Amino acid sequence: MDDRIDQALAREQFRAINGFYNHFIAFVAVVAVLVGVNLATGDAFWVHWVLLGWGLGVGAHAFVVFVRKPQRDAEAKQRRTRPAA
Repeated sequence: MDDRIDQALAREQFRAINGFYNHFIAFVAVVAVLVGVNLATGDAFWVHWVLLGWGLGVGAHAFVVFVRKPQRDAEAKQRRTRPAA
């Protein structure tokens, strides 16, 4: 039973990491295009607001995937393996 739970958690973590990397790749690609547009138009530098806003979202996504979710999984595993009193 524990093996199935561990495998399900591993699949879920893999999907979460994969989702984060897809988010990050989209962020980098879009920001690169926007930097090019900003530089080509010669307008005031505005792309830093996109970097700040979306970057905070990417950072929060990274925190959830790489910090918070592993903590929750470890706590859940510890509760499962704790002997009954």
